[in-house]
Amino acid sequence: MASDPAHRDSADPRRPDVDLGHHGDAEVGPGLLDFAVNVRLSRPPQWLADRIKASVADLAAYPSTEAARRAIAAAHDVDLANVLPTNGAAEAFSLVAQGIPAVRPLVVHPQFTEPEAALRAAGRRVERALLGPADGFRMRSLPEEADLVIIGNPTNPTGVLHPREALLKVRRPGRTLVIDEAFMDAVPGEIESLLAPGADLTGVLVIRSLTKTWGLAGLRAGYVVGDPALIATLARHQPPWSVSTPAAVAIEACLSADARAEAAAAAATIAADRDYLVTGLRRCGLRPQPSEAPFVLVESRRHERLREALRDKGIAVRRGDTFPGLGPQWVRIAVRDRATTDRLLDALAAIRDETDGEPDNDAADASQEVACATDFASQSAP
Repeated sequence: MASDPAHRDSADPRRPDVDLGHHGDAEVGPGLLDFAVNVRLSRPPQWLADRIKASVADLAAYPSTEAARRAIAAAHDVDLANVLPTNGAAEAFSLVAQGIPAVRPLVVHPQFTEPEAALRAAGRRVERALLGPADGFRMRSLPEEADLVIIGNPTNPTGVLHPREALLKVRRPGRTLVIDEAFMDAVPGEIESLLAPGADLTGVLVIRSLTKTWGLAGLRAGYVVGDPALIATLARHQPPWSVSTPAAVAIEACLSADARAEAAAAAATIAADRDYLVTGLRRCGLRPQPSEAPFVLVESRRHERLREALRDKGIAVRRGDTFPGLGPQWVRIAVRDRATTDRLLDALAAIRDETDGEPDNDAADASQEVACATDFASQSAP
């Protein structure tokens, strides 16, 4: 694809311009209703917790990932040489940064900040391609000279689901394409995944996480599927036994046929709950971006004051200005069940009531922005 200099930004690894280490958990505190963290469950389902607890009996032995590797390969219909279990997706990004030779690494932003943070930590000078709201944060042309390109799909925080064919067009000889599919299992049918049956993975690494769907952030369980030569490179840089026995057991369990069916059902529920959230936000005068993910990126004319006002009402949302390319007018809101979402909409209505007639330049925008009906929930379908 041709270069588009207007959407490129060089990032000095010694001088980060945003806090790449800021994540949703930093927004959450005691007594706050959490719309900031993109983890669906507050705890793993009981059947999964039981499997993990049972693995404690094997902790005296060094961990083996062979069963986990077989489960990954079977789930995605690839060979064992195509897969690598990891200590969460974060380890996978570090392995990419340390192991994949690249002179011009490029990260497509806004997206999850750990890939760029890992590249910086490895001493790489990172180039950015900044997508914007004018075209819905959709893919634009990328600099041809970039030899390592990292893209999220669906993208955190924008919720954009890039077409598979558009991503495959990014490939070229001599370039490694890394796709962060941490939220792909929350997409009904996993449409647009690069791990479609029979996919050509030449030059491609796809990173997956079990954290979001299964409530396993504290366990650190993820994996990579991709080009066997690239997988072998990552494996050479992976510390011995980095994937614990409980994590390996969780990977195997979460990729069973029954678990994948449960995840598919959850994805359908998330889609319906997201539609409910988006409808409510629009009735509040907010501007949510179209999303195919378990979260929604929202623009607020009241800038960061809306986030602060919600916090005063006991609700935490994710600030947007620590994602490269976004400013303080953006917040990310996680999809929750409808009863929990109603509490968010009630808080927005209360903020509306408190800010009506506020004597500042933003007063008109503010009243429009949070002009949601307090009885929205009762008028909506259950």
